[in-house]
Amino acid sequence: MILNHVWVAFILLGFASALVQLAQGDLGVFGRVMSGIFDMAKTGFDISLGLVGVMSLWLGVMRIGEQAGVIQLFARALAPFFARLFPEIPRGHPAGGSIVMNLSANMLGLDNAATPLGLKAMRELQELNPRKDTASNAMVTFLVLNTAGITLIPTSVIALRQSIAAEQGLTGFNGADIFLPTLIATFISFTAGLVAVAAWQRINLLCAPVLLFFAGFIGLTGGLYAWLSQYPPTRMAELVGLLGSMAVVSVIVLFVAAGAWRRLNVYEAFVEGAKEGFDVAVRIIPYLIAILVAISVFRSTGGMDALVNLVARGVAALGLDTDFVPALPVGLMKTLSGSGARGLMVDVLKTYGVDSFQGRLASIIQGSTETTFYVLAVYFGSVDIKKTRHALACGLIADAVGLAGAIAVAYLFYR
Repeated sequence: MILNHVWVAFILLGFASALVQLAQGDLGVFGRVMSGIFDMAKTGFDISLGLVGVMSLWLGVMRIGEQAGVIQLFARALAPFFARLFPEIPRGHPAGGSIVMNLSANMLGLDNAATPLGLKAMRELQELNPRKDTASNAMVTFLVLNTAGITLIPTSVIALRQSIAAEQGLTGFNGADIFLPTLIATFISFTAGLVAVAAWQRINLLCAPVLLFFAGFIGLTGGLYAWLSQYPPTRMAELVGLLGSMAVVSVIVLFVAAGAWRRLNVYEAFVEGAKEGFDVAVRIIPYLIAILVAISVFRSTGGMDALVNLVARGVAALGLDTDFVPALPVGLMKTLSGSGARGLMVDVLKTYGVDSFQGRLASIIQGSTETTFYVLAVYFGSVDIKKTRHALACGLIADAVGLAGAIAVAYLFYR
């Protein structure tokens, strides 16, 4: 419903702006609007189809990982940490495994794989819930961590950046150069969400599994940044891209090697999972075209520039750098709609370039924030929860802190 209002507002405000410009003597304004509409419709279609190969590849690899038991091992390794956050879930209850599997899939940037696992977890949590119309503490914690979860590999963002880089004629471009900044930004968002929930529910975070998790992550990322910070921004971006590429390739090799060691028919498992790639890519076509067309109307009539300039003047009045402002709408939209934010990110990448500061920042924001309203509506709606308690407030806190963190991280790495 909220995205519907945003979409209609973009169209109507753009049309009103065009009428004003026409009245001022700009006879070409509607020609620009029409041209932009058709160009963006084609762009949305091309980008969606460009994702078929990458999505098929990753879903095929994930199927190998599932059948080889690697993802289950990953889930068991994280189980002690999550057990501390969900004291209401009895040890060994199926909900615990579904939660870990869902968050693990989110860490790998696999939204389509994570959603079915999340819905399964919600049904299992509902079995433990004494008040069927009201969210339990475990449900709230699960939803907040789901919307603010750590992303190890932002696969869909990397795929989009590679596709658009090819359109822009960039050779040798590495779409994974946002790997480490996105990882750090998601950790900031995750920490904010976790602290908000813990404060609300009085969960003790000062325990060994939680402290070890945070210490390990901070130590790893801190060491990486200390090593990278000795290089100039251009060299740092190259090394971050190398780390991102190595992480992606290493996951693929690990899954394939584990499948071969378990004597699976790895090829058949890959093909079985890859068949879903086309369906996933095709499903986003209407959503991407819809938002890109609305953005085109809003931008071609000057609405987007006016909005960005208004924010930029406010930021400049505070004496701050304004280069991050064009990417800010991505973070604001992501809370409402993943497809809407994806469209805004594509708009930034095409306007400023995938290798620009604004393009990188928009990609980090897209990869490190979540669609809070959508997730809460789908997950709670699946089990008929009417009273969501503090889930939305904690989710929005994580979103706001994560957006600020993404901007700060982008300046650290690329400025």
